[in-house]
Amino acid sequence: MRELIDQMDRHVKVGDQPQRIISLVPSQTELLYDLGLEDQLVGLTKFCIHPRGLKKTKAIIGGTKTYRYDLIKSLQPDLIIGNKEENAREGIEKLSAEFPVWMSDISRFEESLDMIIKVGQLTSRQEQADYIVDQISNNFKLLRPSHQERVVYLIWNNPLMVAGKGTFIDDMLAKCGFVNCIDRQRYPEISKQELFDLAPDRILLSSEPFPFKEKHIEAFRHILPKTKIQLVDGEMFSWYGSRLVYAPSYFLQLM
Repeated sequence: MRELIDQMDRHVKVGDQPQRIISLVPSQTELLYDLGLEDQLVGLTKFCIHPRGLKKTKAIIGGTKTYRYDLIKSLQPDLIIGNKEENAREGIEKLSAEFPVWMSDISRFEESLDMIIKVGQLTSRQEQADYIVDQISNNFKLLRPSHQERVVYLIWNNPLMVAGKGTFIDDMLAKCGFVNCIDRQRYPEISKQELFDLAPDRILLSSEPFPFKEKHIEAFRHILPKTKIQLVDGEMFSWYGSRLVYAPSYFLQLM
């Protein structure tokens, strides 16, 4: 049994090679799969959509905030992996009373790489984790923005909510050479008047958590007719696991 420290500085006791893993976070589920842990992954959330088809072969333990505790108990996990932002504190504390729960805490690019390395160590997949981190690091070196644009990144429609400072999305925007117009922390609400007053060069409408579509573009054109308005893949801006391998090529197209 090893005692490890997670990204929330919590001490977690876990075996040398966990064999029954539950993931509470979609992006980390995909990472576990890419680390070669499909057979060890026994439970995941209803939002764990990558890789396609994985949900059909695993137990669905609930969402990212609420869980089917009886099902989790029956799965007898020797490791549960979660995230500070995506998982509710009360649920994590309840699970931690019975099972080893390792938590990530990510708001910057460097913290995502640290998470991948630590999950590799946690699951005895260090070599695979190092390879993924090398791929991500090398691909992000291709991003060399030549100019900066002021942007607003919307995550919700009614009420309007945006990605502010202290978020992973904000750090990804900076990697693209974008300047986030929102100077408030986390995910504040914003009015249409505030959006108009900010007069951003671009408005980015995310595909998640609210699924913005083409029909929403016209509504924002009425507010800011001279602003460029785009639908963007929210996974590329907010998934901090192995999907980051593909983010730079997407960002280059967007830029």
